[in-house]
Amino acid sequence: MDLIKYFTFSMIISILGIRGILLNRRNIPIMSMPIESMLLAVNSNFLVFSVSLDDMMGQSFASLVPTVAAAESAIGLAIFVITFRVRGTIAVEFINSIQG
Repeated sequence: MDLIKYFTFSMIISILGIRGILLNRRNIPIMSMPIESMLLAVNSNFLVFSVSLDDMMGQSFASLVPTVAAAESAIGLAIFVITFRVRGTIAVEFINSIQG
């Protein structure tokens, strides 16, 4: 098993995720998609380390990552809906005026 190929793949996905966040600053749901791709890169790293070290901890963490991502998406979607109902837009330019 050639680990360098898998780590390179994971690194490319992470870099594309960071690039996606930095380039898409107009719409919040579009900004959340690169975060999910970075979670995919972390998940693949967990699986590669688990197989290479012959340890089950990486696979257990890899099963936990989609659970956290689903919870994050549900909470984020609720915030988007509430923000859209109150302000009428979910553009990032107007989000900085939200006060607790």
